Amino acid sequence: MGENFINIEFPFRDDTKGKFLALNKESKSAIKSDLIHLLLTNKGERLYLPDFGANLKRYLFEPNDELTSTSIKNEIQESVNRFIPNLKLTDLSIDRLTNNEHVARVRIDYIVTDDVFNSSDFIILEI
Repeated sequence: MGENFINIEFPFRDDTKGKFLALNKESKSAIKSDLIHLLLTNKGERLYLPDFGANLKRYLFEPNDELTSTSIKNEIQESVNRFIPNLKLTDLSIDRLTNNEHVARVRIDYIVTDDVFNSSDFIILEI
């Protein structure tokens, strides 16, 4: 009997069993990969899904201030609500790094909700 896989692991890596890329077998790791893919994709990059993505790259040269932080939070929240509806963001924080004024650290705490179990996790991105 064959193994069941959900999606491609992120970050991408070679599979040790002869498949082209390593694949997720667990829902928790699959949801995390889906969230990272969503956040790192610009709108218009995904074929047949032009609205998929969070457009975070557009904030790369914006001032590192409260207005930009609020825009990033709104972009992330709207994208997650639309494309990963079983994911509930519990905390979304953006911190400016003291050693580098041009980098913002985004921490997203979330809960995966389904019919039976809830699980929580987080990711950290630097933009």
